[in-house]
Amino acid sequence: KVLAENDQLRKEADDLGPRAELEYWRKKLSKFHYLMEQLKSPDVKAVLGVLTAAKSKLLKKWRALDIRITDAANEAKDNVKYLYSLEKYYDPLYNSDPVSMLDAIPGLINAIKMIQSISQYYNTSEKISSLFVKVGAQQ
Repeated sequence: KVLAENDQLRKEADDLGPRAELEYWRKKLSKFHYLMEQLKSPDVKAVLGVLTAAKSKLLKKWRALDIRITDAANEAKDNVKYLYSLEKYYDPLYNSDPVSMLDAIPGLINAIKMIQSISQYYNTSEKISSLFVKVGAQQ
């Protein structure tokens, strides 16, 4: 169910700011971290041992799900790390008057460029564009 939700398109209000993006990925990270912990549990390891001993065909599906969960968890972790690094740049958008905000914008743009160039997951034009829309929507 969590993977199906992960694959769906996001529907958001147009006026959300960059904090909403960070919060979205924090919630995702929490969900997938919980799943990863469950996958490491003794009960799951015991079931996998039985499936392996029985040479079950379910192992192939299990491994595919495990890979998808791990990848989604890694994406969420990576995105939280990079979006958290932007916080000091977008805080003035929430806490300053329009004139004071101007000083923060070049640093914010450079930080977003850095994320686009080095992030393994957040470097798509869709994600970067969505982030710029959120930055622009913050008043």
